[in-house]
Amino acid sequence: MSMRDALNGHRNSLGIIRLVLAAAVILDHAFPLGGWGTAPFLALTREQQSLGGLAVLGFFAVSGYLVTKSGLGNDGMQFIWRRFLRIFPGFWAVLIFGAFVVGPSVYLLEGRSLTDYFSLAPGGPITYLTANATLQIGQYGINDVFAGNPFGGPINGSIWTLAYEWLCYLLVMVLVFAGVLAKARLVVPIITAFLAVFQLMNIVMPGALAEMIPLLGDPWRVNFAFIFFIGGCIALYSDRVPYSVPLGVFAIVFSLVTLRVGGFNTMGFIAFAYAVLFLAAWLPQRLQRVGAVNDYSYGVYLYGWVVQQYLAYLGVHLWGYWPYVLLSLVGAFGLAWLSWHLVEKQAMKLKDIGPGRGIAYWRARGVARREQRRAEREAQVSGGGEP
Repeated sequence: MSMRDALNGHRNSLGIIRLVLAAAVILDHAFPLGGWGTAPFLALTREQQSLGGLAVLGFFAVSGYLVTKSGLGNDGMQFIWRRFLRIFPGFWAVLIFGAFVVGPSVYLLEGRSLTDYFSLAPGGPITYLTANATLQIGQYGINDVFAGNPFGGPINGSIWTLAYEWLCYLLVMVLVFAGVLAKARLVVPIITAFLAVFQLMNIVMPGALAEMIPLLGDPWRVNFAFIFFIGGCIALYSDRVPYSVPLGVFAIVFSLVTLRVGGFNTMGFIAFAYAVLFLAAWLPQRLQRVGAVNDYSYGVYLYGWVVQQYLAYLGVHLWGYWPYVLLSLVGAFGLAWLSWHLVEKQAMKLKDIGPGRGIAYWRARGVARREQRRAEREAQVSGGGEP
């Protein structure tokens, strides 16, 4: 059986896997945000990956698979419009929540003036919105909100990865416009191979790649794009990539071994991406209902840090790690539920309007308008020539 048949469209467990990955980020962040220092998982992997980092890599692998599949079924305009609707409205909502709900409530709890809070000066809530609106995070804190927390004042320290996700979307858009996914899909494995070399260079010779290709001076660009495009390769060749329990078990074991002894950030990425998609096909069918209709995983990721910071501000972390984590999960899921139903789901209803209609539709509209204007001019000329 192929991976395409095993994942079977939407009948898979990718929904619950993404929820678990989002929850893993919260478990990992609980250590520094609650004042317990670095999570122990990082030491177990020889400083290769934290649990949160591993979860984010899982997100990128799944995203690479799903987004590349989306690129196969849409033209470039439709593709980027729908990706925009999926990532930006929810992101803007969490920024607004931090600036106009979290920050003011902290000031009110402390008996401080909201006039002082709503300042137009740098570091205030307005610049928090404007500095971060494009996904490039230019301001993490708002005034001195959460300054007394164990980790300090970042309102949301998780959202920095979204800029890299969006960059991967833009790269796929270019490939869609260029016809690569439809007519020259071998280009994608070639790109992935180059990314593997760049990743190895960043590990073995830090800084060398930045000198050669300044655009790739940020190692996170290579890191996230590498595993994203591994997922993309599996998507493009899903009819040839085998779905096999022995191969899936091997991929899981190989991922764990490389995490423990080294090599995960190169060879382990390939095994890990396959392992995540294998689990999505292998898990029991009853789990496929989770996230099939309502996808809360993005919201859990967006709001997890915010909730954890607020709970730490209230002193919940003093109750211990597990009460703190459990309440963080409950709070993040509650806000994710609201985010999905009030913002994300509503935004996705716009996917078939405007740019979502596709290039062919707007080209036909343009041709029709030109023909109409030409006919109107001909009619005017003909009418003006009559005695």
